[in-house]
Amino acid sequence: MWKRVALYGVMLAVGAAALQWLDYQRLARAWTTEIYIGLIAAGFLALGLWLGRALFVRDPLPFDGNPQAQAALGMTPRELGVLHELAAGRSNKEIARRLGISPETVKTHLARLYERLGARRRTEAVQKARELGLIP
Repeated sequence: MWKRVALYGVMLAVGAAALQWLDYQRLARAWTTEIYIGLIAAGFLALGLWLGRALFVRDPLPFDGNPQAQAALGMTPRELGVLHELAAGRSNKEIARRLGISPETVKTHLARLYERLGARRRTEAVQKARELGLIP
């Protein structure tokens, strides 16, 4: 009994494959031009994407943080870390939590940063630090 079921299953699969092949042949004859145009368009799309990436995408230069300006201002590595967190838009409590220092220490570092950069508020300090190349 199972041999008969397997034979019917194989015959059904062959018949379905034959119908699919015939349908594909009819489709390929009816839409030949459109298929070729689609293949050419896909090729040009791939070429355009590759060429655009090759011509216009540049690897960014490594950011060094302008060591000359850091030395001229006398900035410590901790103050520079606070400045980076400040530029990311974090509050004093968030900066303290991320750097593992107290909020009062953050305030002290910020006061020194404002003094060194000649700024009166956070946004002004970040703007001047970007102009000097201290932060990206």
